[in-house]
Parts: sequence; structure tokens; C-alpha cells
Amino acid sequence: MLQSLSARTRLLVVAPHPDDETLATGLLIQHVLAAGGAAHVLLLSDGDNNPWPQRWLERRVLIRGADRLRWATRRRDEFRAAMGCLGLADEACTALGWADQGLTRRVQQQLPASLAALRAVLDTFEPTVVAMPALQDRHPDHSAAHVLLRLAMHGRGAPPDVWLYQVHGPPLAGGDAFVLPAEDAMQSRKRAALACHASQLALSAGRMARLAERPERYLPLQPATARSHLPWQPPRLSWPWLTLTVADTAGAGAWPWSRAPWVRAGQGYALAVLASDAGDPRFAKLQARLPSPWIFDHWGWCELAH
Repeated sequence: MLQSLSARTRLLVVAPHPDDETLATGLLIQHVLAAGGAAHVLLLSDGDNNPWPQRWLERRVLIRGADRLRWATRRRDEFRAAMGCLGLADEACTALGWADQGLTRRVQQQLPASLAALRAVLDTFEPTVVAMPALQDRHPDHSAAHVLLRLAMHGRGAPPDVWLYQVHGPPLAGGDAFVLPAEDAMQSRKRAALACHASQLALSAGRMARLAERPERYLPLQPATARSHLPWQPPRLSWPWLTLTVADTAGAGAWPWSRAPWVRAGQGYALAVLASDAGDPRFAKLQARLPSPWIFDHWGWCELAH
């Protein structure tokens, strides 16, 4: 895929949080710029819901609203510095300021407005390549970002190439997956960009370094992987605490699992209603409503066929 990059390449990187642009696409951005192309980063949130490093660095226990705003400003400043290390100016970024750990709620409750904001960026920048999180990324903001971008891009003339990356979870696999070459100078600039995210290194320097040193692996979007049945068979005792979300270009709905629009289908479940327009992307997510310190998805999203 590296040979496809040229002066005509217009790369849009979708970063759910500050540091994703560096961890997932620090080399890709540099390769595009080296080829004479243009790159733009769409930053969905400022990463403000990140209390433990903030408690540690600010020596506080209680995080109030003003504290979160200050932390958001700090992380946005770190992001700008990292972008500079990768060769991008401040203008090469659109920051939406959406709620950190709130992208699933945007799908459920603010889908039309969210899609309109994303389409405005797509219309302005007109990317030829979009690098964005894979649906199976275990962080709920990353997987929800995939859903939002897929719905926003649907039906928009000549679609851009979509390259999926994964930060949280095993490396992406598949016959079309590819790895970008990590030239020494580019890898050094990627390390320098990571160092700009000092707030994230305070408690997780080793983990962040390992993520940054991993090969940058991408998987071209493969819609054919959509399934006809829901992939989950949750134990009946867990039903009172589960929510099913379904989203497509017509809108989104969320129901307690016991009242969700599913029907029995063999040994599993299928949705009882279909989207109005055949061929539209359609996604479902199963999640628990119980509070937990574990932020990563247990079930997550799936893409459904019509």
C-alpha cells in the first residue's frame, strides 16, 4: 500500500483521543507527507475523562468539572506538540471536543448531529484515504468512532479508501493486512511525538512505549464480513443489566436486552426489524449497564448484513 501514496493523497486520521494519532498513525502521517501528500487529523475528544494520571500529577483525589476542563486543555496542548513532531501544523487538525468515553452515547442519543459534524469535515478536507479505528477495537470510544465514521461516509459519491487500525486488542489479521516500513528517522520522530504526551506517560510509560514500537498494521475495510445473526448469547441471569444498541443511517435505538427487537434464530438471535435502505451499513452493540472500573468492551459492536 505504501506505493499508492503520492502527492494526490489526502489522508484523514480519525483519533478518538489525543495520543491515538501518534500510537496508531505516527509513521503513516510521515509517509504521506514524504510522498508530497496532505494529512489532517480529526480529534474526536480531548481525553479529559482520564482521572488517574490527573490525580497522580496534580496530587488531588476529587476531580471536579473545572479540573477536567484544565486536563482537557493540557491534553490538547500535548496533542498539538505531538502533531508538530510528526510534521503537521495546528491547522491540520479539527477537534470536535466530544465527551471522552462518551462516543457510544453519541451513537445512541445524538446520531444525526454527530454525523452532520463528521460529514462537514469530510466535505471540507475531501480525503482520499481515511485511517480510523477498527470495529473490534476494545476501547468503546474507538469502536463507536468506527460506527460513526462508517455511517457518515455512506452514500458520499466516490468513497475514500479506508484503512483500519487497532490500538486496544490483538494486531489486525487478514490476507489484506499490511505493515508500514519503520525507517529509523521516522521512528525517532514518532518517539518524540509520544514524549509530548507526558500526561499519559506518567503512569503508563512502558505500555505506551510498547504500543508506539509495534508495527503500524492496517487492514483495508472489508464490509463483506457483516453477519446476519447477533454474535452474542448472554446468560439469562445477565439480561436485566444488558442494553442492545442498533444504529444505521436511518437512526439509532437502544433497548434493555429483554425488550430489544430480537427473535430466536436457531441457537442464537437475529434482529426482528431491518433498516429501510438495503445496503446501508448497520451495527449492533451489546453492553452491560453495571458500573465498572474496567472501561473496555466485553461484547462490543458487530456489523450486521441485510
